[in-house]
Amino acid sequence: MTAQLPALQVVVPLLCAPLCVLLRSRTVAWLLFLTAAVAALACSSVLAWHVADGEVFRYAMGGWDAPVGIEYVIDKANVPVLMLVAAIGVAAAVYGRASIAAEIEASRIPLFYACLCLNLTGLLGIAATGDAFNAFVFLEITSLSSYALVAMGRRRRALLAAFQYLIVGTIGATFVLIGIGLAYAVTGTLNMADLAQRLPDVYGNRALTAAVIFVVVGLAIKMALFPLHGWLPGAYAESPSAVSLFLAATNTKVAIYLLLRLAFGVFGAALVFGRMPITEVGLVLACVAMLVASAVACFQSDFKYLLAWSSIAQVGYIAAGLSLATADGVTAAYLHVVNHAIIKGALFAAAGAVMLRVGSTRLRAMAGIGRTMPWTFAAIVLAGFALVGVPPTAGFISKWVLAEALIADGQWAVLAVLLVSSLLSLVYVGRVIEAGWFRRPAEPATTEPATTEPATTEPAEPATGGTAAAGTATARRAPARPVTAERTPPAMAAATWALVLLSLVFGLAPEWPMSLAEGAAAVLVGAGG
Repeated sequence: MTAQLPALQVVVPLLCAPLCVLLRSRTVAWLLFLTAAVAALACSSVLAWHVADGEVFRYAMGGWDAPVGIEYVIDKANVPVLMLVAAIGVAAAVYGRASIAAEIEASRIPLFYACLCLNLTGLLGIAATGDAFNAFVFLEITSLSSYALVAMGRRRRALLAAFQYLIVGTIGATFVLIGIGLAYAVTGTLNMADLAQRLPDVYGNRALTAAVIFVVVGLAIKMALFPLHGWLPGAYAESPSAVSLFLAATNTKVAIYLLLRLAFGVFGAALVFGRMPITEVGLVLACVAMLVASAVACFQSDFKYLLAWSSIAQVGYIAAGLSLATADGVTAAYLHVVNHAIIKGALFAAAGAVMLRVGSTRLRAMAGIGRTMPWTFAAIVLAGFALVGVPPTAGFISKWVLAEALIADGQWAVLAVLLVSSLLSLVYVGRVIEAGWFRRPAEPATTEPATTEPATTEPAEPATGGTAAAGTATARRAPARPVTAERTPPAMAAATWALVLLSLVFGLAPEWPMSLAEGAAAVLVGAGG
């Protein structure tokens, strides 16, 4: 049975997706997504226990052995990602039932859960597969389901965000496909292990160089590395709350994992970082991302947009670590992938609770929530401290490890940028705390309805559509239930606090996540040669 787990963790959510649509029951659809996430977490946990001793699982799909067939490979490099995606999936399932019922039309909820199951399938498949083209297929499954999930946001601006995400994401996917195609043209194989063996013989081939560039740029778009981040703010901020939680914690993180796997495990560090200026370019873009995105976040007046811009800055931290191409740097990048996913998931979960209670995530609407929503505000404060890197939180641990890697490599300028960016994060987290604790609660009559509220980074919607069609469209996208609630549903609070406490545990006792990151880095950097 254990030998089947690499396939089962992907097949179960894939089978749940059509069942959500066919059965047409909101409760059954939710149970199917919860079952898929729990099954994936159970599978990945068992696999993690086995690979802890260095065992590597290879599963030939359909009985076709590699390199002819598609194989799944489970080792220390991808087990942490599988566990992270599955755990966030469980948190999103527990959290999402109440928020989705409030934000999504009842008739769309089964389709919504089907898209979530497909998204989970794609993310797990990217992490598990050992075939380059199969990774692209799962990347597209993830992307297409993400576009649909973003478009289900309750404001019409969600459609624009989904369209931008579609255009930019398609460009990124095309780049990845071209890169994989060129690598296949040069070597005649798509199996990652087989590619890794054949590519050193053709180093210097221009087609191979082009393949590396296409793959790196395509995945840089998927991971929202500055300045290829344009799709992210709208996608994260306009999504339904449960989608924001799930996407922010998983999608860019899995793209980063795929980049690490292809750069170190397939193309090889000697080619990507030795013969090409990826290190120099990566460090420059990482520094710009840390500074610019953090500065932009300081000026946001919408909590979800603030968190979205913060995510772009945090991707800069991760890019700085992986650009070093050292074991310490990759360890730091991998550790921050895990820690930031948990922290940002907690913050977007808290933002969803604020949205459900107040009807908006604008900072002026959040005035005084420290008194009206003390537990949610406490969650925001603790997760915000982790985002800044205040000890003893998980964010502090991963930033400390990254600082050590930068010092060991002599990257003092990047270290200075890291410190400045952390100070800027203290500013934008401080603005949220100031609004929630020191401002007086807004009068109910002045609180704007969420469906007509303009965002700070996007052009305001026309105040008056002037046409019956616009009014009909707005009415059609209005939630079937009230957007506000008297109190935060217990399941939402439980999922939010589970993520907050996990970030604190990873800060107070970082040995386990640190060992996972070191194990993954050892596999990746060792494979890169």
